[in-house]
Amino acid sequence: MPSPELLSPAKDLEQGIIAINSGADAVYIGASTFGARKAAGNSLEDISKLIAYAHKFYAKVYVTVNTILYEEELAQVEKLIHSLYNIGCDAIIIQDTGILEMKLPSIPIFSSTQMHNCTIEKLKFYERIGIKRAILARELSMNELAEIRKITNIELEVFVHGALCVSYSGQCYISHQLTGRSGNRGECSQICRTPFTLIDGNGKEIIKNKHLLSIKDLNLSDNIEKMLDLGINSFKIEGRLKDAAYVKNITAYYRKIIDNIIENKPLQKRASSGKTKIFFEPDPDKTFNRTYTDYNISGKKHSFNTFETPKSKGKYIGIVKFDTGKGYQIESSEKISNGDGICYISENGTLEGFKVNQAVSLIIYPDKYSEIKSGTELYRNFDQKFSNELKSENTSRKISATISISEYSNGFELTTTDEDNNSVLVNIETTKESANNPEKALENIKTQLGKSGNTIFEISDVTINFTTAYFLQIKSLNEARRELLEKLEIERLKNYPIIKGEILKNNFPFPEKELNYSANISNSLAIEFYKRHGTKIVQKSVETGEIPEDINLMTTKYCIKFELGLCEKYQKPTEKRTELFLKNLNNKFALEFDCGNCLMKVKNI
Repeated sequence: MPSPELLSPAKDLEQGIIAINSGADAVYIGASTFGARKAAGNSLEDISKLIAYAHKFYAKVYVTVNTILYEEELAQVEKLIHSLYNIGCDAIIIQDTGILEMKLPSIPIFSSTQMHNCTIEKLKFYERIGIKRAILARELSMNELAEIRKITNIELEVFVHGALCVSYSGQCYISHQLTGRSGNRGECSQICRTPFTLIDGNGKEIIKNKHLLSIKDLNLSDNIEKMLDLGINSFKIEGRLKDAAYVKNITAYYRKIIDNIIENKPLQKRASSGKTKIFFEPDPDKTFNRTYTDYNISGKKHSFNTFETPKSKGKYIGIVKFDTGKGYQIESSEKISNGDGICYISENGTLEGFKVNQAVSLIIYPDKYSEIKSGTELYRNFDQKFSNELKSENTSRKISATISISEYSNGFELTTTDEDNNSVLVNIETTKESANNPEKALENIKTQLGKSGNTIFEISDVTINFTTAYFLQIKSLNEARRELLEKLEIERLKNYPIIKGEILKNNFPFPEKELNYSANISNSLAIEFYKRHGTKIVQKSVETGEIPEDINLMTTKYCIKFELGLCEKYQKPTEKRTELFLKNLNNKFALEFDCGNCLMKVKNI
């Protein structure tokens, strides 16, 4: 059974270090370009610094190069991948199969969820050509995960927390259609988070100006142990555009969950080194979230829409009892602090909010007053006290090590061994001198050698391997210990377990015989790749300008009919709606329902 990897997002170097300190076994970060998040690019210098820090803990750094590529970018990308390999990057996450035709270094390649990883046949194909890991579609159920794990040997990575794309990843073209900014190029304009009006075939408005394609955030924290038992390798937190508070809070939250599971499974161990101590209580409700859903993990249909707002409402805290004219008497079991952010859904259905200027018992005074109706539900989307906690140094990650001291003819020999069996030694050359106070001398040796200061180590045991109590100067012991731990850190990096990868340029058949625009083919190397694997290319990517009239702008497990109680498969609607359309400003889209496969498609008109 694999060691469970907790994989956290890193917008930049600072957030990557925060993630490692909070317990991440690995982080994923974008390079300066081609990283699927245009606002989260990083220099090679910063990525190199993050790698150096992570590798101290045998934690890994994966770099995203997961956009589709244009012809003129291919040489630049190949050079970038070689540069990332040279600075010690542990794997490259890709979307464009053109990369697989390049002359790559011996680095593991991961298949991004943008490659639409949801069938056993496709995953078996990736396995046969040397792809190390597949990042699975968020839409898969637990039963589907179990079936995939049973039949494949490729490493499996699953998103467990964060924002959900309403469409299957890599299969959304609505942003490109409306704004020219493509999600497959890392420039998604978040059309799904904007208001739409739903109309029927007669032009009648059913719902007006609501966020009909905006869905809740994913939270699979209750399913981690089941997935671990299935053999899932990596548990991924979404959020390369989120802030440091989110990264710290959510990483610490899942670190505690995974550690508790490992504690009860003697054959399991964590995927990186060190023990993480968390001196605050992580709470996913207290940093950015659109309320949570377990999405399709159970395989059962349920509601996961947030019609009112695509923004973070935060944690429910209570209701307004009455409006005082200057503030609000509330009914709540929560303690409200000055500076808290409070929000609510107004009578006209929009999200409104205010900052708490003063909280006196259960009366709160806002920075800007407006009347709020009694009974209105209140949410805290910014917790001042919790935010202050997250800004403080309240996580600690240390690698366990032991130190032993022995005598030899010219003095004393110190040896340290860490939890990964890395070992170094340092000699103290000195004239041996018996101690006047043997008990105190031995106690001083143990005390001084047991200190680890601001190093990455924690000394769990000190062993003295001589019977005569010798006097050693505290200064000599401290200098030797410092040198010993510095050497151990160097030894750890020297022995870092590097995993190689190799793409096999064979002609194993791709499971699909024809590929259209949804394969996102945008360059000659990708064309060569699919041809070599026996596939005919009917259409290139929409980003190259070949936009078919019947394009599916979105394909999704989310169903507006189900959300409205109109699903004929799982519900018993009193009325049937045969034709439904979405309007967004001057744009109109047809909805097509594939009830057999429980899919909704947003069609171009």
